[in-house]
Amino acid sequence: MDFKVSPKSVRESCSAEEWQARVDLAAAHRVAFLQGFSEGIYNHLTYMVPGRNDRYYQIPFGMHWAEVTASSFMEVGIDDGQVKRGEGVVERSCYCIHAPIHKAAPHAKAIFHTHMPFASALTRLEDSRIKDIGQGEAFLSGSIVYDDSYSGLALDPAEGLRLAKVLGGKTVLFMANHGITTVGETIADAYSKLYYTERAAQVQLYAMWTHQPLKQLPVQVLQETMRGAAEIVRERPTPAERYFNALKRMLDRKEPEYAT
Repeated sequence: MDFKVSPKSVRESCSAEEWQARVDLAAAHRVAFLQGFSEGIYNHLTYMVPGRNDRYYQIPFGMHWAEVTASSFMEVGIDDGQVKRGEGVVERSCYCIHAPIHKAAPHAKAIFHTHMPFASALTRLEDSRIKDIGQGEAFLSGSIVYDDSYSGLALDPAEGLRLAKVLGGKTVLFMANHGITTVGETIADAYSKLYYTERAAQVQLYAMWTHQPLKQLPVQVLQETMRGAAEIVRERPTPAERYFNALKRMLDRKEPEYAT
């Protein structure tokens, strides 16, 4: 399938806010591939179209994350799964997972679902929990919720609605026997959670492979660290924004076409 579009025509028809959202979402796809988070042409990173509550951005099914640009995205209707703008095929499981969560969870403007290797490995274990064994894990503590029921391919929006209920107000969802989903008010928020969740899973698995007892943080230290983390994320720019901006600067040097 030919995924060529006219970047100029797309950009001229977008508001500045819409175009920035497209640039940022394209960057998220590119860096997720570079950091080993993608799985072929599957998994999904979506974002609500700015100023609207009835459609979100999604890449055409079959497009590789390494080739995504700001002009690539379709606008997909949340209620009917139809392409409202752009061209391409709407991957069914993306719609069935993401649309209901976008609709049900106001804090989920960005929804990033991946099968990242380390976090996904944890979802294959009887106990898939991230343990409070270090600073990075403490920063995530309180953000994660676990869905312990895998029910097969998500081919009905009812599954997305179920996942939305499991997610509640949290921002990281571990999906049993499957993968993870992170959400955020911004693309930077969702991507930061994606990256640091994978790092926490990686470090935990490395620690587990030593077959030595895991050293849990004392409850008081954990709580103090969580309070410190809550203060840090209120900074402006936020740590997530600083990290994501650094990733975009890397892309600007290496793959500047992502922003076209």
